[in-house]
Amino acid sequence: MSATKQQNVHSRVVTEGDSRAPNRAMLRAVGFGDDDFAKPIIGISNSHSTITPCNAGIQLLADRAAAGIREAGGMPQTFGTITISDGISMGTEGMKCSLVSREVIADSIETVCRGQSHDGVLAIGGCDKNMPGAMMGLARLNIPGIFVYGGTIKPGHYSGQDLTIVSVFEAVGAHNEGNMSGADFAEIERRACPSVGSCGGMYTANTMSSAIEAMGMSLLMTSTMAAPDAEKADSTEAAGKRLVGLVGDQLCPRDIMTRAAFENAIAVTMALGGSTNAVLHLLAIAHAAEVPLELDDFERIRREVPVLCDLKPSGQYVATDLRRVGGVPLVMKMLLRAGLLNGACRTVTGNTIAHNLADVPDSPPSDQKVVRPFDKPVYAKGHLAVLRGNLAPEGSVAKISGLAVSKITGPARVFESEESCLEAILADQIKAGDVLIIRYEGPRGGPGMREMLAPTSAIIGKGLGDSVGMVTDGRFSGGTYGMVVGHVSPEAQLGGPLALVREGDSITIDAGQNLLQINVEDAEIETRRATWTAPEPRYKRGVLAKYARLVSSSSLGAVTDGF
Repeated sequence: MSATKQQNVHSRVVTEGDSRAPNRAMLRAVGFGDDDFAKPIIGISNSHSTITPCNAGIQLLADRAAAGIREAGGMPQTFGTITISDGISMGTEGMKCSLVSREVIADSIETVCRGQSHDGVLAIGGCDKNMPGAMMGLARLNIPGIFVYGGTIKPGHYSGQDLTIVSVFEAVGAHNEGNMSGADFAEIERRACPSVGSCGGMYTANTMSSAIEAMGMSLLMTSTMAAPDAEKADSTEAAGKRLVGLVGDQLCPRDIMTRAAFENAIAVTMALGGSTNAVLHLLAIAHAAEVPLELDDFERIRREVPVLCDLKPSGQYVATDLRRVGGVPLVMKMLLRAGLLNGACRTVTGNTIAHNLADVPDSPPSDQKVVRPFDKPVYAKGHLAVLRGNLAPEGSVAKISGLAVSKITGPARVFESEESCLEAILADQIKAGDVLIIRYEGPRGGPGMREMLAPTSAIIGKGLGDSVGMVTDGRFSGGTYGMVVGHVSPEAQLGGPLALVREGDSITIDAGQNLLQINVEDAEIETRRATWTAPEPRYKRGVLAKYARLVSSSSLGAVTDGF
């Protein structure tokens, strides 16, 4: 057993006079009997919450996981983890807590499982940060573990269209522009979220659940199941049973989460048309697993892997549609056949990816349009481009799917916060050709690196999606598309070039050349730098202040233990 793997210190057969008797006495109070002390003790990280529909159905899953663990000969112990609803906090000061919650979730799982000396852990997550947070915790602990996705929401329907939460954000801009009636606006808001589960497009939650399945840390076919469907609960019980087997085999997360596994996750993310947040989160999970991974790895894989799936936000379909035609395993098998997936990687089943995919078709059904044939992709190359230049020396991330144009040069419109930018958009102060700069929203400056779904959706709703650029040291929602660049590093709070941009400066975004540039002479930039001073921290006490003090650059995954 490696030094990073821990053994349970209280899972022992009862003996007279044993110094662990007080420990056992406490456990008897929560249901342990004499025979249970000889069983592997399995933690269940339960993120059930009525804060958000993403997590509102998870208690049933936790109960089924416990039943599966018991049936397989383990002893489950359930503990809670937090969640923040990105969709509900979007556009508010509360959104600054979203990325922070990823660290809190990872810390809580690590703390509980180390403190209780669990033999294994099953983590259940729903909303966006639940998944990377859980995976970071599993990687740090390196005890047998498995991840269970809480499931996706089913689409809403109105006027013949599938609806997601992004439909509502875009309706704000359309209604404000006069392109949508009040009655239609109200019906979209009422119908967009008809069930529990995470946001339905290939946004961050479904992107991360798919990446985790591709990595081998969850059971096959489980990443696109709908939260209310019986198969989701059944698969959770199966995961509980399998975890007991993992404990017996001592197959641990770092045995599965190799560099090749991360490359598989990136390839699948590209093929699905997934969220920019996958870049940030996979870097953070790799850091926790002590696997070398860099921004340039994403760009290298992007150039090799086509976008195969026509999924929202830039496409037509939702995750349940992907599930109906074969799910993530179909996409993985297509990539495996093309030599773009490593089939030798191990998974939580104990078998390799190639073994698990042996009976999966290697081409999509002919009677559907969700997944395209390999020779007729949605896009010939991946959609998550890494841009560098004098505005982002450490890199930035652009989602270039669904773009009518891949290059824009225009005057900077500079905003010191998301709110001020949104106000300008809704007040018709933004024109075609403008490049919006939203700064001091990075990991440290925000703090918390807020997502910018409200302004990007308002731009789409205003009909400016193909003619206005946006650049920020913050993030974008998985529901965002358009000429937008996020994760700009170094961030403005640290004196990155974004802090030196002035209103009217010429800015170039060129996805084809992987370029993000301010068209100002170097000497002028240095003159501005000499007079720049960092703004005062927005929070000086509490969790946000601690986060701002510890957090790394987004180019390193915005981790808080990068020391």
